[in-house]
Amino acid sequence: MTILIIVGVVVLALVMYLISTYNVLVGLRNSVKDGFAGIDVLLKRRNDLIPNLVETVKGYASHEKETLNAVIEARNSAVNAQSTHDKIESANNLTQSLGRLFALAESYPELKANTNFLDLQNNLTQTENQISVARSTYNNLVLSYKNKLEMFPSNIVASMFNFKPEEFFEANEQEKEVPKVKF
Repeated sequence: MTILIIVGVVVLALVMYLISTYNVLVGLRNSVKDGFAGIDVLLKRRNDLIPNLVETVKGYASHEKETLNAVIEARNSAVNAQSTHDKIESANNLTQSLGRLFALAESYPELKANTNFLDLQNNLTQTENQISVARSTYNNLVLSYKNKLEMFPSNIVASMFNFKPEEFFEANEQEKEVPKVKF
């Protein structure tokens, strides 16, 4: 009888651990999804600002079609991205295109003085800053989730219930390059 009680307590403890670990994994996975949803909202805000910015720049730099088209294509790619990976990649490409657009604006003093352009640029800069903070938060959530998926003994529960790791929101290779400064 004592052995039966001991076995029952051990089985109950294992079941409680399994339930607890499963619930923690679900909570972490949902936190990661919520973190990415926050980034998605900010990316949409940025995507909504870009057409107005491009139209403003067109009025001053209409012969810079290549740069303007690159921004428009990157924006359209970002809007149409479906998977997390595609959204991350297209967001990084759009950030690069916007950098080229703002560099182009430096060549046009009238454009830099245009209040509409300045307002759009400030809104976009604020949104970029918010995206940066949201990316950092998201990556921290992904790290916690991945750690739980990979560490023993929670990795056993994760594999039993087919939990999959999420992707970090990383800078692409061009963003990692050291900028070249010329005087």
